[in-house]
Amino acid sequence: MKLGVLFSGGKDSVFACYRAMEKEDVRCLITLISENEDSYMFHTQNIGLAELVASAIGIDMLKWRTPGVEEVELEDLRDAIIEALRLYGIEGIVTGAIESVYQSSRIQRICSELDLWCFNPLWQIDQLDYLRMLIGCGFRVIVTGVFAYPLDESFLGAEIDDGMIAKLEGLQRRYGISPSGEGGELETLVLDGPIFRRRLEVLRATRLFSGNRGRYVIESARLVEKPGHLNCVDVRR
Repeated sequence: MKLGVLFSGGKDSVFACYRAMEKEDVRCLITLISENEDSYMFHTQNIGLAELVASAIGIDMLKWRTPGVEEVELEDLRDAIIEALRLYGIEGIVTGAIESVYQSSRIQRICSELDLWCFNPLWQIDQLDYLRMLIGCGFRVIVTGVFAYPLDESFLGAEIDDGMIAKLEGLQRRYGISPSGEGGELETLVLDGPIFRRRLEVLRATRLFSGNRGRYVIESARLVEKPGHLNCVDVRR
């Protein structure tokens, strides 16, 4: 089946793309660029780098701008999907939704209206198992934003590894945070993975932190050649 992936360059959309590519034909990546930093629907942190991530993977990307007005932005998403349908003949949409009923129900409605399949490969996955699977598959992911106590400046720019997962597991038990950031606690960027033909290298970035909010603003990055591809290891426990 020919699919388009709703894509931000963050871990959830990249991993959903990876899962879709295992059995289906991913024709394009669809990126909504919102003027509203606090969009209800779309990832915004370092969204300008999504095109570099798409290039690293080697799949065409369709960029679509939106003012990011609540609910109205859904019409922009619908228009972007219609354009992907016209250009790439897609038959379905892939999302990285894990628990957000707000996002998934609205995307599902648009897909139903356009007679498209909606594929949510991460839906209701155990979040800690998911993070372990990410790194077990060879994905390199950094944190680019934190938006909830007790996540602090030390997370910004840090790579998700076994140590961070253990820390997030402890914070989940103590404070009830979503370890994968599904509650908006954190945002990420993928630098490398088994579907990447080239990897991203961050050249210059700035950490901005105030109160309980922080951003890792990447000012310069490049693509670097890499040998071979990694095999995914299922590390669910």
